[in-house]
Amino acid sequence: MTTRRWLLPEAIEDVLPRDAMRIEALRRSLLDEFARHGYELVIPPLLEYVESLLTGSSHDLDLRTFKLVDQLSGRSMGVRADITPQVARIDAHLLNRKGVARLCYCGSALHTLPAGFNATREPLQIGAEIYGHAGLEADIEAIRLLAAALGLCNIAASRVDLGHVAVFRALTRQAGLAAEAEEELFGALQGKDVPLLRELVAGLADPVRSALLVLPELYGDRRVLDRAAQVLPALPAIAAALSELRRLADALADLPLSFDLADLRGYHYHSGVAFAAYCAGSPGAVALGGRYDNFGQAYGRARPATGFSMDLRELARLSPSGEAKGAILAPWPENDLLHAEALRLRAQGERVVLALPGHERNWREAGCDRILVRSGDNWIIESLKED
Repeated sequence: MTTRRWLLPEAIEDVLPRDAMRIEALRRSLLDEFARHGYELVIPPLLEYVESLLTGSSHDLDLRTFKLVDQLSGRSMGVRADITPQVARIDAHLLNRKGVARLCYCGSALHTLPAGFNATREPLQIGAEIYGHAGLEADIEAIRLLAAALGLCNIAASRVDLGHVAVFRALTRQAGLAAEAEEELFGALQGKDVPLLRELVAGLADPVRSALLVLPELYGDRRVLDRAAQVLPALPAIAAALSELRRLADALADLPLSFDLADLRGYHYHSGVAFAAYCAGSPGAVALGGRYDNFGQAYGRARPATGFSMDLRELARLSPSGEAKGAILAPWPENDLLHAEALRLRAQGERVVLALPGHERNWREAGCDRILVRSGDNWIIESLKED
C-alpha cells in the first residue's frame, strides 16, 4: 500500500482559512489588550540548545521536548514545548531590568505527545508574565488579565481554580521524605488515586499522614480554606499559603473562584499560588498560571514571577464564531476607476478581491458574497449571484 506523502503526523494539522482568520483575529485582540495593560511583546526563538531550553525546567518538560542535532555546531537542540521558560530567560538575562517587567508572547510550541484526548501537539501558546514583584498584587493582576482575555474571546469562565503548592511542599518537608517518595505522593495526588495515597502514607506519623489523606477533600468554595486551617498542621508555610488564598478570595470576589489544595499541576515549576480557568465545552483547563519565583536563577538572576498561558487554537475553537463577513468582488476588466473604488472600500475595512479573467462562477468559493457594479458615474455593491 502506497503511503500518501501529504499526510501529516498524528495530532498535527493544517489550519484552513476560516479558522486561521479567527485565530489571527483573537491573537491581535489579545496582544493589543495585553499592550494596553503595559505588557511588552517578545518573540523567543523556536529552537534553542537543549541545555539553555531546559535549564531549570522539570523532567516532564524534558520528556515533552523534541530534540535534534544542529548540523552547524553538532550540539543538541530542542524545539520549545513551553515558551514561558524562554520569557523568564529574556527577563533575567537579556533585559536585566531592576524594576517590574511585564512581558507577553505568542508563538507555536511542539509536544512529543498530545497533552490529552484530541489535543494538538502544536499548540499556539499565548500568555503574559510579570517579573520583579513578589507581592500578591501581581498574582491578582495576572488573574484579572486572564479573565479579561477570556472575555475578549467571548468565553465565560465557569470557574477559576486556585491552589498553593506550599501546602503539599510543607507537609512533605515536615515528614522528611526523600525525593523519590515525594514524587510518588505527588503522582497519587495528581491522579486523584486515593487508595494508592493511603498505601503511600501508611508509614508516616500524624499529623502529616492525616493531612495528606485529607488533601483530596479540600476543594470547593472559600469555606474550604477555613476547613483547611482546622484539619492541616499549624505549620508557618501552610498558614501563609492559606492567608494568601484568602486575600485572593477577597480581591477577586467577582470571579467564579474555587479552591483545590490537592491540585499540583506545575508543582515542580511553581513556587506559590497556582490557578487554572475552566469553561463549558472544554474537557480540561483553558488557561494555566501561577507564581514561579526564582526560576530566573537558572539564567543568572532570581526574580519574582507570575503569569499565565493559553492555547490560541483552543480559544478559537471555544469562541463563538459568528457570521464571517464576505468579500467584495471587483470584476474584470480592471481600470483606474475600479482600483480607486477598491482602495476606498479597503480603507473602510472591507475585503475587496480583484477578479482575474476566466474564473467566472468560482468567486463564492474564494469568500466573495458581493460584487461591485458600475451604475452611471457611481459604484454600487450588489449581492453576488453565481450559477
